[in-house]
Amino acid sequence: GTKDYKVLMDQFHHVSTAFLELSSSYQEAIEDITLRMGAGMAKFICKEYLFVLQVETNDDFDEYCHYVAGLVGLGLSKLFHASGKEDLASDSLSNSMGLFLQKTNIIRDYLEDINEIPKSRMFWPRQIWSKYVNKLEDLKYEENSVKAVQCLNDMITNALTHVEDCLTYMANLKDPAIFRFCAIPQIMAIGTLALCYNNIEVFRGVVKMRRGLTAKVIDRTKTMSDVYGAFFDFSCMLMSKV
Repeated sequence: GTKDYKVLMDQFHHVSTAFLELSSSYQEAIEDITLRMGAGMAKFICKEYLFVLQVETNDDFDEYCHYVAGLVGLGLSKLFHASGKEDLASDSLSNSMGLFLQKTNIIRDYLEDINEIPKSRMFWPRQIWSKYVNKLEDLKYEENSVKAVQCLNDMITNALTHVEDCLTYMANLKDPAIFRFCAIPQIMAIGTLALCYNNIEVFRGVVKMRRGLTAKVIDRTKTMSDVYGAFFDFSCMLMSKV
């Protein structure tokens, strides 16, 4: 491997040691999720080596995000339940928590992924981008700015379909620490989507929330009322750009 992967592999004995110190209920949850995640990611790697576009349809997009993030949501729900602090959330709600975060990252990171060396990483589904351009990389060129923003808004609309599930999931949480652990990233995600909507800068550089606003989210997110308020504010910001 390279970069961070090499560091992880070199230091993996620390991961194994920590894992073996966990109780069996935690170990079982982690084993189950990592096995399913590895199999799913291998499926997409095989497609790539066979020169088949990784993400063709919106269903492919959901499937890919399920393997790399939705399963993390399922695993965390199992760990929360194993701790005795939470009821076991449904798989569909847990999956949506992961998909909302992952889709936000994929939307925000378009330019970084498309410019990846030695080969572009293409996660946006053809079903969406092919309505606007012939090749996914065409979105970054200035002559396609209008179509690029239209495509971006289409992608964001797709991601927003998970918001209701995310709010339902968070509303069912009981433990304050677990609640904040789950809620803060979700608020950051809706804030990032609001910034990205109708914003050509996604195709020119990095779009992210200001540090001051991020600090405010972290400091003020304590209850479900805070979450509803933040989602309402960022939704209004997004709506103003429609």
